[in-house]
Amino acid sequence: MKRIGILGGVSAESTVSYYQTITREFIRRHGHAGYPEILIYSVSFAEYAELQHAGRWDELAARMVEVFRALAQAGAEIGLIAANTLHIVFEEVQARSPIPLLSIVDATAEAVAEAGLTTVGLLGTKFTMEESFFRHGLARFGIKALVPEPRERDLVHRVIYEELVRGEVKEGSRRRLLDIVAGLARQGAQGVVLGCTELPFLIRPEDTGLPLFDTARIHALAALELALHA
Repeated sequence: MKRIGILGGVSAESTVSYYQTITREFIRRHGHAGYPEILIYSVSFAEYAELQHAGRWDELAARMVEVFRALAQAGAEIGLIAANTLHIVFEEVQARSPIPLLSIVDATAEAVAEAGLTTVGLLGTKFTMEESFFRHGLARFGIKALVPEPRERDLVHRVIYEELVRGEVKEGSRRRLLDIVAGLARQGAQGVVLGCTELPFLIRPEDTGLPLFDTARIHALAALELALHA
């Protein structure tokens, strides 16, 4: 099995879900705890968030490359960036990484395509909703992405950075985001991509009749498959 290296801490809440998904799914499938070895490099969320909001993406990419160099030196053979927003610089980081990286965008687009959907809502940070990287990734699979209006994007962004990354799940925020989901459905969304690895803590399958695509879980399961069969 390939040893998995995870750039985590952005946030700690979702990094835990990656570890649990990989290990628990292996146990579920095989009936024993012989899951792949996993190395986690947990960065400072505050520092990474500051760089994002300052638009210092080149510096952020350089830091991420250093993380993967450290993980490779520790023995990691495949790498994951346990966050959607950081995939803005995925191609640059992948090109400079000493180990192959698995894209959360590609893994999610494949899952949506396999479900037979052609139009989905996309929720995440403002970076994920407003930059083109995720929409273009879905478009490569023939999938159209709908995003909320600007005021709603501000709300989703605030809930992520001020609540979810701190482990705070508030019913009021759940109701507001479900209203946004309903609005996307009225625009033609056949499902919703939870394009922030913390959003599944707030928006659950039982909360809406639309299919939800949990990008953290999809990414973690794709990593398990790669570790087992690469």
